[in-house]
Amino acid sequence: MVCIPCIVIPVLLWVYKRFLEPILYPFISPFMNMFWKKAVQETGAGDLKASEKSNETCKPETNGEATANGSTTVADKKTD
Repeated sequence: MVCIPCIVIPVLLWVYKRFLEPILYPFISPFMNMFWKKAVQETGAGDLKASEKSNETCKPETNGEATANGSTTVADKKTD
């Protein structure tokens, strides 16, 4: 047997998305944009550093295993 919230919540979400959101969105969107812009400006400096790190090229480490094109690479060994 399926619990009541498992049926009721998806139905209520569908009713909201299908019927209520088209009516309410024009009134709510200006307030949402104000809050969204403030949130983006507050976290903008921290995200800039993270995006710079994510743009770096990824250099995978190899351990003498075969690569995608079938060639093998030789692993460097430490000698002390």
